[in-house]
Amino acid sequence: MSLKIASVAATVVVTAFTAAASTAAQTDFYNTDARRPVRIEDAYPLERYGFELQLAPLRIERHDGGTYAWELEPELAYGILPRTHVEIGVPLRTLDVAGERDFGVAGVEIGALHNLNVETRTLPALALTAGVLLPVGSFAPERAYASVGAIVTRSLFSTRLHLNGQYTIGSEQEATEAGGEVSRWLAGVAVDRAFPLRSLLLIADAFVEQPLHEEEDLAWTVEVGVRYQLDPWFSMDAGIGRRTTGPERGWFLTVGVARAFAIRSLIPVPRR
Repeated sequence: MSLKIASVAATVVVTAFTAAASTAAQTDFYNTDARRPVRIEDAYPLERYGFELQLAPLRIERHDGGTYAWELEPELAYGILPRTHVEIGVPLRTLDVAGERDFGVAGVEIGALHNLNVETRTLPALALTAGVLLPVGSFAPERAYASVGAIVTRSLFSTRLHLNGQYTIGSEQEATEAGGEVSRWLAGVAVDRAFPLRSLLLIADAFVEQPLHEEEDLAWTVEVGVRYQLDPWFSMDAGIGRRTTGPERGWFLTVGVARAFAIRSLIPVPRR
């Protein structure tokens, strides 16, 4: 009898989680990630035991000097703990200068986000982030660079406001131009507006970065983007932005599709 009860309980747990995962997947358009579609993100992680696979997210840049850069960064995130997810991405970069193209891996990015609290009437949602960029590939920096950050999300009537800050640890003497995503610090703000009946989110942001080489000018960027739920499991995003100051001024365009899913064998079942 106890075995039968345990089996029924396990079935209920798996069914409940699958339903919860489906419900969460249907609102995936509401949760933004860094660079999907804009750099500034919200303070909420992926659901526990849930996966999100970024399918061929593409970024196209045109610098004012005429140089083109293409970047493809497949990424996998997993809700490993309550209010915590980890993620790994491998950016692939193509640089087109005067008709000559170079292709290579721009490092391996490993990161984590931990949400400290759910937003209340008096307190915004707060989250901490940590990450490391590993020196893998011809477009990667010469050494590993670790970063830490904080995120604040606050709802204001029908919109949300997000504040992001990040600091990178490491010597500027060991950086190279290949490490394009490495900056000493970053600070930015975003505002979004959700249309739940249409499964649609509109977002705009502005942020400033200090290049790792501190003698270089601050780099200001502005972006707008959209995130749309295609079905209970797939969402898509697109954005456009301009870097108005700094060493690599220019326009860029991003587009991508994300797939949310769960693996039953990774979901714990109650003991007998």
